[in-house]
Amino acid sequence: METVAPFKEVIDEVKEKGGDAVKFCYQCGKCDTVCPWNRVRKFSMRKLIREATFGLTEIESEEIWRCTTCGKCHQRCPRDVKQIDDMIALRRMATGYGVFPGGVKLVRTISAGLTAQGNPFNEDRKNRADWAQGLSVKPFAEGMEVLYFPCCYSSYDPRLKKVAQATATVLNRAGVDFGILGSKENCCGESIRKTGNEELFKRLARENIKAFIENGVKKILVSSPHCYHTFKNEYSEFKVNFEVVHVSQYVFQFIREGRLQISNEYAKKVTYHDPCYLGRHNGVYDEPRETLKKIPGLELIEMAERREDGLCCGMGGGRIWMETPKSERFSNIRMEEAIELGAEELVTACPYCITNFEDTRAALNCADAIQVKDITEILQEVV
Repeated sequence: METVAPFKEVIDEVKEKGGDAVKFCYQCGKCDTVCPWNRVRKFSMRKLIREATFGLTEIESEEIWRCTTCGKCHQRCPRDVKQIDDMIALRRMATGYGVFPGGVKLVRTISAGLTAQGNPFNEDRKNRADWAQGLSVKPFAEGMEVLYFPCCYSSYDPRLKKVAQATATVLNRAGVDFGILGSKENCCGESIRKTGNEELFKRLARENIKAFIENGVKKILVSSPHCYHTFKNEYSEFKVNFEVVHVSQYVFQFIREGRLQISNEYAKKVTYHDPCYLGRHNGVYDEPRETLKKIPGLELIEMAERREDGLCCGMGGGRIWMETPKSERFSNIRMEEAIELGAEELVTACPYCITNFEDTRAALNCADAIQVKDITEILQEVV
């Protein structure tokens, strides 16, 4: 491969994002010791940071696309090196030059769907609200309690539609005055931004913000931690400020206040998987667990890698749109850990995690050993 150096734009952006910490990276290797990639293959974030610092990065290399932005390396870094910002800056340069190696080429197709229909599947925009048919879900109107934003997966994917439907059912049973924007919604843009396509992210964000403002949205309820992170932490770059809440937080508040009554038992052993963008990136650990603990008969058993030390499923950082060999999936490790623990169900609160774990169940031929569920799917059965 040709070595591209020095790309002054990349170096300057990396240093701007990372500050002096990039220049003074200790090269201690703590990032490599906690990176989940090193559980399945050899990978060195330390090497990538060093190469970026000196302008020696090969943007043709697939290595700069491996980071799932799980946040573990930044959590342990003694110099506060901005590894995630650095990798996105490099991807932005690669995207600008149209360099997409091997397993990354699918990103082109995803970008086309987002541009044409506002969703990565290139599904017809007018069908975005089809998941809600027969559920007494109304179009959002100003003055409603909350806008429910289900995300692209929960709107179009057959498996994840069940999560949106379960959420709507729970909200209705709690008496929540909520609505959806349906065809007026776009993808939040989080994943495509992580692949380096900043221009498309900004377009999606501006269109969403315009729809929110025009419809009088003040509070947004989301199923996806990626939407949660983007609306809460990144849309503020556009000088707007919406109240954003994740479903797991919202339903726990209702249970605590008595607005949502749990009336049925759920006699199963359950373990909870912390999504990176709900947990490590935004500190939401307690509400999902406390909700599960409120359900009679449910036995919550914890995996060794949990909360701040939770293991990434592998789909963050735009890798939901990239090819990952079955032998290199972090989700295999997670699934095996849950099964060995004796869990009957692996419960989480993220569409990406559910998608990946369902694929892993099929790949490991363990569909009969364990089920994968969103927390709202359990609540739907007990309230």
